[in-house]
Amino acid sequence: MRQIMDAAAVRRALTRIAHEIAEKNHGTEDLVLVGIRRRGETLARRLAATLGQIEPGSAPVPVAELDIGPWRDDRPGPSERPRPALAVADRVVVLVDDVIYTGRSVRAALDAIHSAGRPRRVELAVLVDRGHRELPIRPDFVGKNVPTARSESVAVRLRETDGEEDGVWLGRTAEGEG
Repeated sequence: MRQIMDAAAVRRALTRIAHEIAEKNHGTEDLVLVGIRRRGETLARRLAATLGQIEPGSAPVPVAELDIGPWRDDRPGPSERPRPALAVADRVVVLVDDVIYTGRSVRAALDAIHSAGRPRRVELAVLVDRGHRELPIRPDFVGKNVPTARSESVAVRLRETDGEEDGVWLGRTAEGEG
């Protein structure tokens, strides 16, 4: 495994993404950040804190965690999907994840979000875009584009979820793993 982003690079990428979110949305009014469980939620909380610094005096941006497991089409799930407790109706939802690869996690997240209500718009923020999409999904905000081979993997580590220093690593995997 070789490190492609250290803690400072992760911090800079998130700061840039937060500025881009505020600029595109003309502030933070009506925003809600929805982080895909586990690392997406951590990144969403960090983005919300940075947005609070960028837009002082604005209301704090709400953050919600989303478990996409029941909506995945590549894993067996329950026949009845629970309705997520998300306040998304007529709001701008910024969906946050650590890595985008095939797009299937994002598709599952979109299904889950729409089962909770109809947002005004959904935007996608990712720390790393590694390519190889299987669905026509493209992030609005990207921390780093990392062209990869299918035989490579991208590992994101965050102090809150992994108990180690922030960073992103690129390595080899067995054929077909992500």
